[in-house]
Amino acid sequence: MAVYRIAIGSPREASHPAAIRAAFAEFFSMLIFVFAGQGSGMAYTKLTKNGPATPDGLIVASLSHAFGLFVAVSVGANNSGGHVNPAVTFGAFVGGNITLLRNPKKGNVGVVAPIAIGFIVGANILVGGAFDGASMNPAVSFGPALVSWSWTHHWVYWLGPFIGSAAAAIIYDNIFIGDDAHQPLSSTDF
Repeated sequence: MAVYRIAIGSPREASHPAAIRAAFAEFFSMLIFVFAGQGSGMAYTKLTKNGPATPDGLIVASLSHAFGLFVAVSVGANNSGGHVNPAVTFGAFVGGNITLLRNPKKGNVGVVAPIAIGFIVGANILVGGAFDGASMNPAVSFGPALVSWSWTHHWVYWLGPFIGSAAAAIIYDNIFIGDDAHQPLSSTDF
């Protein structure tokens, strides 16, 4: 089972310049994503009367979130992993791919991966947006709840993605990766 591969990390890992750079990259990536997604919704509401509740509004929301996430993942991918979602980070942690404090692996993700990630989220918004708003990101759900001080059923937007990402990490690691192919995190990165 993948849970035994969890690595917490060391205190010096948190103060390492690369970890601080990764934290800022993730913060700015999330800022870009939330600004593009929520800002487009606010602008569309201003330009139309109750526009977001229409099919056109749903398409605008899905496209703006797709492009916003594409840019956000592209910006943060080479510094922080470009998770732009605490549930994705938690899944990578449970799967043993990152430590609690930082992602030591670096790599060039190119352009296709961020586009694919952005547009699958856009497609999910098209499918689920009319029913529940289709928030798949706990951090994105937290902002509007904080501003409106509306916490009714807010726990669902945290618990669902975190349980789903942990289950996906364990299943993927045990069924698709297996024990032979898993590369443990190196303790010599810092």
